[in-house]
Amino acid sequence: MPVNVNDKIRSLPASQRRKVRARAAELMAEEMTLRELRKARKLTQVRLARTLKINQDSDLLLSTLRKAVAAMGGTLSLVAEFPDRRPVVLSTLGEGRSPLKIVDR
Repeated sequence: MPVNVNDKIRSLPASQRRKVRARAAELMAEEMTLRELRKARKLTQVRLARTLKINQDSDLLLSTLRKAVAAMGGTLSLVAEFPDRRPVVLSTLGEGRSPLKIVDR
């Protein structure tokens, strides 16, 4: 008989339910669209486009995306994930240095 995850969580003690909810919130916070990230940083499309000196309808290249994230105060990491190995962070992409760095995720 299948087990419903919500039923399983409800069967946990209150302290464990709080931990599960907190961890779920952390995981959801790690996954954001660029739009959600921009809004969380309180930036409008117009302001970000002006900062980047691009049209707000422009297609994003990785270099533009890197600049957009930097304009929001962050850094961009591009991660390639494969089923048979640890994730690989693609760093210094297109900058003439060693392009790969292995990270534990």
